Amino acid sequence: MMEIENSYFFGDIGCWSERTEVHKAACQGETTQLKHLIQSGASVNVVAVDSITPLHEACLRGQTQCVRLLLEAGAQVDARNVDGSTPLCDACSAGSLECVRLLLDHGAKANPALTSRTASPLHEACMGGNSDCVKLLIATGACLEAYDLYYGTPLHVACANENIECVKELLNAGAKVNAARLHEIPLHHAAKNKRVEIVELLLEFGANVYARDQHNRKPIDYTTPGSPSATCLQLYETTPMTLQQLCRLAVRKKLGTRAVKAISQLDVPKLIISYLCYQ
Repeated sequence: MMEIENSYFFGDIGCWSERTEVHKAACQGETTQLKHLIQSGASVNVVAVDSITPLHEACLRGQTQCVRLLLEAGAQVDARNVDGSTPLCDACSAGSLECVRLLLDHGAKANPALTSRTASPLHEACMGGNSDCVKLLIATGACLEAYDLYYGTPLHVACANENIECVKELLNAGAKVNAARLHEIPLHHAAKNKRVEIVELLLEFGANVYARDQHNRKPIDYTTPGSPSATCLQLYETTPMTLQQLCRLAVRKKLGTRAVKAISQLDVPKLIISYLCYQ
């Protein structure tokens, strides 16, 4: 095997190193040191053994000023680490809204191609319960139905992690409430976690109370008899929806992801608009 001189070689992004001073400064938020290193000619695209760049490091820790310095110095905004995650994924995981905004302003892809080892930035934001990041990503065009092999859709992730604000943002933006992973819909996750607020929210948006997962179990089968979640699910199983509810669901389904914007422009009473927008 050919020896690597001084532990460096040229890769897809740049030179490789164990972990450079640029990585350390970016990680620790040492803006003065980072600026000095950049002015001295240090590479901002140097990658560590796990393909993590200084920009990944700064985003993982929400170091906004370091992210700005790196981007202005030419850091590759969509660089991938060994797992395929981009800096935007890391910023969303950290819940750093300012870092997310900076990356998007510098052209970061809200919908990077997924691999068997990666989740989308929207998945990462939902996992951490970072609803502000979720809202910004949706406004930027993040795919609501991005499918991760392990988690399913972002709505699955938000429900599994009991992040109700993220659930609200996704549903109001038009995420498919009955999207399935191995026949499991988000309502199954909410029922398992016994979060009646999320159960009610999903049902209001048209979740299928009769859906059966890969174990042939309905959402109610994961609840404790007599619990608030069980009572709520049982009510929806035994009581037909009102015409009012059916109309709202029909309008929302027809409009899809355009629903909130289109409904707000209707020439109808504000009370009806509020009802259609779940306000």
